[in-house]
Amino acid sequence: MNEGRSGSAPITLETRIEDLAERNPEAVRFLLGRGMRCIRCGEPIWSTLGELLDDSGFADKESVLRELNALGSG
Repeated sequence: MNEGRSGSAPITLETRIEDLAERNPEAVRFLLGRGMRCIRCGEPIWSTLGELLDDSGFADKESVLRELNALGSG
């Protein structure tokens, strides 16, 4: 997938964490900075962004999507 970069598909709740980490390493820092563990033993968590947000108890998913997509377009 080519998600998280300008001119490609937007980041969605269905975006796999492994794809997000590969396409936009800044997104990993963004998520970790908000207390969301998206890397384990140096490898991305095998889930979707939506699942990660649910597991982390993060309620404002739309805000996270907006910020992640802004990172990818910058």
